[in-house]
Amino acid sequence: MRVIVRVTEKIISEAHINIPDGLSESGIRQHIVDRYNSGEMLTEMNIFQVDFESISAQVVKQVGENL
Repeated sequence: MRVIVRVTEKIISEAHINIPDGLSESGIRQHIVDRYNSGEMLTEMNIFQVDFESISAQVVKQVGENL
């Protein structure tokens, strides 16, 4: 018997980065978005928390198999 199991999790990652002094709130947001979009922050991301959301299974009938 073959079963396809699908687990859905929500993964929360955390990075500690330095932000230049003197930026406005929108400047801080833009700095963070720019770091993320450039890929610089991805190397600093650590898994902080994983929340289980759901699990499902689907039985796949193979040729010649009776269920």
